[in-house]
Formats: sequence, structure tokens, C-alpha cells
Amino acid sequence: MKVWRKWGRFVIQPKYQNHLVVSLSVLAVGVTMAMVQYKVPTIMIAIMEQYAMSASGGSWLMSIFTLMMAVTAIAIGELSVRMSPKRIIVFATCLIVLGSVMGAFAPDGIVLLVSRGIEGIALTAATTCGPLVIQESVAPGRIGTSMGIWGMWGSLGSAIAAFLTPMVFAFAGLTSLWLFYCALVVIATVIMCICVRDPFKNALSAALEDAVATPGEVAGSQAGSKPSYRELLTKDVLLFFCGFIAFNICLLAVLSLVPSILQTRGMDVSLSGFVSTLPMIISVASSPLFGMLSDKTGKTKWLLVFCLFFLGPCTFVLYNFEGAVMWIGAVVMGVIGMGTTGLMITAFMKVISRPELATIGMGVLICVQGIGQFLGTFLVQGLLGPSFENTLLAGSVVMVIGLVGTLCTALCKMR
Repeated sequence: MKVWRKWGRFVIQPKYQNHLVVSLSVLAVGVTMAMVQYKVPTIMIAIMEQYAMSASGGSWLMSIFTLMMAVTAIAIGELSVRMSPKRIIVFATCLIVLGSVMGAFAPDGIVLLVSRGIEGIALTAATTCGPLVIQESVAPGRIGTSMGIWGMWGSLGSAIAAFLTPMVFAFAGLTSLWLFYCALVVIATVIMCICVRDPFKNALSAALEDAVATPGEVAGSQAGSKPSYRELLTKDVLLFFCGFIAFNICLLAVLSLVPSILQTRGMDVSLSGFVSTLPMIISVASSPLFGMLSDKTGKTKWLLVFCLFFLGPCTFVLYNFEGAVMWIGAVVMGVIGMGTTGLMITAFMKVISRPELATIGMGVLICVQGIGQFLGTFLVQGLLGPSFENTLLAGSVVMVIGLVGTLCTALCKMR
């Protein structure tokens, strides 16, 4: 998919950059922001004790992220129509600094929760605009690979945070932990600003030269009309959103609830956490691999359907089995199911009717992601019951949701 920017009556083709440099530098920002999001779960009990928070209050330190995602994503997508997505990521980093400093020196749980809300807005902005930076800066033939690399941001960030947070917290305490992760985001953003140039810089003169040489051709390639949300209300886009919601429900049903389910069966805390994060760790390889396959074969839709098909059944296995079957389910989910992470963005770019819709479309997509993740925690937790005893019911419902989402994705048309 080609991206153009309008200047007067002409449209300017961007100067594409090395896809690995762009995707890895944008990935660094996403990973460090995901570390900010997932710095809480492994030390949740300690935070609750320090700030005298209840269990429900402590859970909101994570839930506030999905709420901010659902509430602010569309506005951020609208903003990306008027501002460079790279500049919005820089602004998001400023919000991370504000939220992290507030959280590091929070006198009580309320201020800490507000600071997490600010960090949630920043994460929403970065995850909305990260794919837009890649889309503008990378040649169309490398989009699949680049989005596959970008798709690792959540898995890699959550895995690193799960490993690093307890050590930093034990060594330096909460204040230093908050400031340390903030510094990592700032460093990653500086690297991105250095490595990713404005793709339209110096392209204007080339466009004017082309206009002199071939005025009819350039004048005939004027940019389309202003993107409208009504253009996203098509059958294919709505079917795709259903598949995306199903993906996020399955993902959060595993990340958020599998550790608690396994612990009620007597499994060690660290081992139960490893089971839930194993698919994310494996996706560091599977996500870019499926992105490369998408570039080489052009079969983005059917690769996505293939990966989605396994998510629901694997979640059912992790909810209801132990031993070898459980480990097989976790590995299959990582190798195949989590290949979905990079393919989703690439597929979305092929579902929308024209490239100009990508800006507002990403905002809506991240909003849909927030809804799916919210349902993946609160809805599924309600099905499980207070003692996590209804695993057969919850696992069956999630499996059906995953299969319905797969069917919806198979029915939508992609260019």
C-alpha cells in the first residue's frame, strides 16, 4: 500500500527507508512503553500493601490502561490526520515522563492511579501511531515484515517487564523502578527520532520536478478526499473488527487469568506466570516470520485466518488441562496463534478502502483493541467465578469467541 501526502494540487511520494532500521527503532519505543504498562503485575501485592489498596483498587492499576485505550484512541487517530505520527509519539513520551514522575512520588493510591491513566494515554498514542510511522516510511513490499516486527512490542515488553521488574524493585524500590522505565522510554524515543527521518522531507522538490516532466500524470494522481469515519462502517471492516476483538479476548484471557487458574491447582507462582507468558516469548520469532510470509506470498488474509483458528482452542487447553497437554497448548499458541500479532495491522491496511483512512482507522482499531482486552479480563473473570472454578465454562466460551472471530475474518474481503 502506497502512502501519499498532498501539497497543493500535487501528491508527494515518500522517500522510503530501510525497513529493519525503521521497524526496530519504532519497536524499541513500543517495547519500553509496554514495560511501563506491565511493570505492575509482578509486584502488585507489594504496591497494594505500600498504598493500602484493596484488591479491586489494585486491579485498576492495570485496567485503567484498557479504559484509556478505549476512550482516547479515536481522538488520537483524529489527531494523527493533522500531525505527524512521529511527533505524536514524542508527545506520548512526554506524557510517560509526566505519569512516571507522578507515580514515582505518589503520596497515595489515588495519585498513583491517575499517573497510570496518563501512562495509558501515552501507550495508546504510541500504539496508534507506531504502525503509521512504519506505513509512511517503509516500501509497500516490506510492510508485512515490518508490521510483524512491530507486532512483538506487547509480547516482548511484557516478558521483559515480568523478568526485570521484581529484580529492580527488590534492589532499588518503587520510585527508582518507575524512573528507570521512564528513562528507557526516553532513550528509545531519541533513537527513533534519529533513525526515522521524515519520509516526505526533500520529496517536494522531486515531486515538482516530476510535475514539470509529466504534468498530466502528477495532476491526475491527486490525493483523495478527507478520510471519514463513515467509510469505516463497511461490512468488511466491521467483520475484521469482530475478529480483532476475539483475538484480544483470547490474548487477555491467557495473560491475565491463566496464572491464577494454575495457582488454584497448586502450581508455583513463578511457573504459572511462565506458562502464560510462554506464547508471548515464542511470538518474538513467530510474529516476524508470519509477516515475512505475508510479504512473500501476499496471502495475508489466509495466514491470519490460519493463526486465529488456533487461539480459542489453545486458550481452552490452558484453562482445562495440565502436564504435557498444557505445555503443547502454550507452544502451539506461541508458534501459530501469536503469529496473529503482526498480521493484524497488515491485514487492516488491506481491509480499508484507501490509504488515507489509515490515520483515523488506527485510532478506531486501537479503541476496538481496548474493548476486546477489557472483555478479556472482566467478562472472562466473571465466567470463571470468584474461585476460578468454572474453567470448563469460561474456556468453552472463549474458544467459541475465538472460532467466531476466525469465521468473521475469513468472510471479510481484503485488497
